[in-house]
Amino acid sequence: MLHLLRQILRTGIKTDAYPAPEETMRVRTAQFEAAVLRRFGRAAAIRHVDAGSCNACELEINALNNPYYNLEGLGIHFVASPRHADILLVTGPVSRHMETALRRTYEAMPEPKFVVAAGRCAADGGVFGTGYACRGGVGDVIPVDVLVPGCPPTPADLMRGILAAIAPGRDQAALGSTT
Repeated sequence: MLHLLRQILRTGIKTDAYPAPEETMRVRTAQFEAAVLRRFGRAAAIRHVDAGSCNACELEINALNNPYYNLEGLGIHFVASPRHADILLVTGPVSRHMETALRRTYEAMPEPKFVVAAGRCAADGGVFGTGYACRGGVGDVIPVDVLVPGCPPTPADLMRGILAAIAPGRDQAALGSTT
């Protein structure tokens, strides 16, 4: 035990430096909140559905709520019920067992509703393709408004995709979106 303590004292604290802030993701909060209010008249709500993914996209989605990306601070929050949602965020290829659940979730959402398909699997089925157990991409089951590429897409790309659904056109350009 004493040997271990000596080694810790000799080595010291070894940590990575904090990453430099990504200036392209420094969204002008006031402009973004105004775009959300123009679009919905209140805060935007996202319902996430995992249609059969490997969970890599879900890890990136979880990062959206950390202090670095702070999606909640921009007036966007995740909800448990599709009846409260404005945006449906879908990950993974649509498996045969999730096809009905995805359709029901989409149909339960009030208008206006937007669908963001996140990741390559959600776009076209990815490595799973189509077959007896997989229906392919989200667009094969429900209409998709925004596709976010990547395997998995980064939190920054996910945020840009959500912004593209919320603030199309001139608002999107003002927010620095590239999708």
